[in-house]
Amino acid sequence: MSGGWTYIMTNRVRGVLYVGVTADLPARIHQHRNGQGSDFCARYKLGRLVLAEPHATIVEAIAREKALKAWKRSWKIELVESANPQWHDLFETILS
Repeated sequence: MSGGWTYIMTNRVRGVLYVGVTADLPARIHQHRNGQGSDFCARYKLGRLVLAEPHATIVEAIAREKALKAWKRSWKIELVESANPQWHDLFETILS
């Protein structure tokens, strides 16, 4: 089994949040930005990657995604702000 990622997308600082999981982060973010990743992301124009967590296995990533989805919105905001206080788009940073 290969690794995986959990990630959070948004449209602006403290905007709509989307928690996702993938084995191929660059491809998945590209899908979201082109309106193909999920109907939810397309509807709310979520194109900013504000949090990405690597995991050793996709099973671990899926477990983390389920846990994050159960979190209160305020907890997710605190998580993003602890790792990315300015809510920068992290996509280019992660690829380098």
